[in-house]
Amino acid sequence: MAHKIGVVGDKGSVLPFKLFGFDVQYGTDDKTTRRAIEKMAAADYGVIYVTEQCAAMVPETILRYESQLKPAVVLIPNHQGTLGLGKEKIQKNVERAVGQNIL
Repeated sequence: MAHKIGVVGDKGSVLPFKLFGFDVQYGTDDKTTRRAIEKMAAADYGVIYVTEQCAAMVPETILRYESQLKPAVVLIPNHQGTLGLGKEKIQKNVERAVGQNIL
């Protein structure tokens, strides 16, 4: 069984993901972003891509799902570029897994 994939972010950044069949939700502020992530998590999504800009608005929500196997919350840059949050999260996970930052 394939899990659903969702994307949360500003319209310009996430609309193209509809072409791939992903469920797209617009995060325009902290309230709509949090609601979209929690709705997808409750609906048993396997992966939720969240733009770094939206993730920065709801750090406590992102942190809550970080220790869970599902859904995997993956931070992605928006169409204007990256804030470096996704790379920072990957580095922390690698460091936790191998005991040092190898990236």
